[in-house]
Amino acid sequence: MIDIIRSEWTKIRSVRSTVWTLAVTALLMLGLSALLGATAANSADEPMPGHEAVAMSLAGGMFASLSMAALGVLVISSEYRTGGIRTSLMAVPRRLRLLTGKLVVFTAVALVVCLAASAGAVGIGLAISRPPSVELAEVARATLGCGLYLTACGLFGLGLGTLVRHTPGAIVSAVALILVLPPLTNQLPGEWGGVVAEFFTTNAGMLVIFGRSGEYLGPWSGFGVYLAWIAVAVAAGAILLRRRDA
Repeated sequence: MIDIIRSEWTKIRSVRSTVWTLAVTALLMLGLSALLGATAANSADEPMPGHEAVAMSLAGGMFASLSMAALGVLVISSEYRTGGIRTSLMAVPRRLRLLTGKLVVFTAVALVVCLAASAGAVGIGLAISRPPSVELAEVARATLGCGLYLTACGLFGLGLGTLVRHTPGAIVSAVALILVLPPLTNQLPGEWGGVVAEFFTTNAGMLVIFGRSGEYLGPWSGFGVYLAWIAVAVAAGAILLRRRDA
């Protein structure tokens, strides 16, 4: 397994799209934090409360989630596009071990970058907005939650990439499930509509960033629901990876 992880590490760091996508993720987090912080500082009559300043600093997570999902898709779909997946499967005939290696390496890389970007975004946002007070526990929870959420979005993309195998199709699916469909579920009528909306992908997952609780889910239970969605996508992709030809 160590050799597989070493091979996947070589692949992911030698592809320019990985570096550029991670850089875009960090720039989105840091840039939007600075922009929103400056806007709030210049327009507000009084300083923003600490918890609002922290949430505002991480507003870029909505857009950064798309870049991480796209990176997750590319980790495997690019091999199908170039035909490199055949070489990979010849070297590692046990396909689930290959997928596990990709998951481990991607998770480690994404988590480090996303946690650093989240911490930097919070630091920049608080430095510019200058709230009168802020709880360190809230800062730590929001930073950790955002880093985990962005990493999870990347894993969602990797699962969809394994499932669809086609880069544009997998990215469109990720955009739909992460950004487009979740707000639409909020328009569903009745009590059942509220349940569907709260448990739907990023509606549940983003609770951990802002520390909010819904009617049924808290921040961490909502993140757990999001991980369940991701597990389904990865499991479905793994099943098809074993059954389909390269």
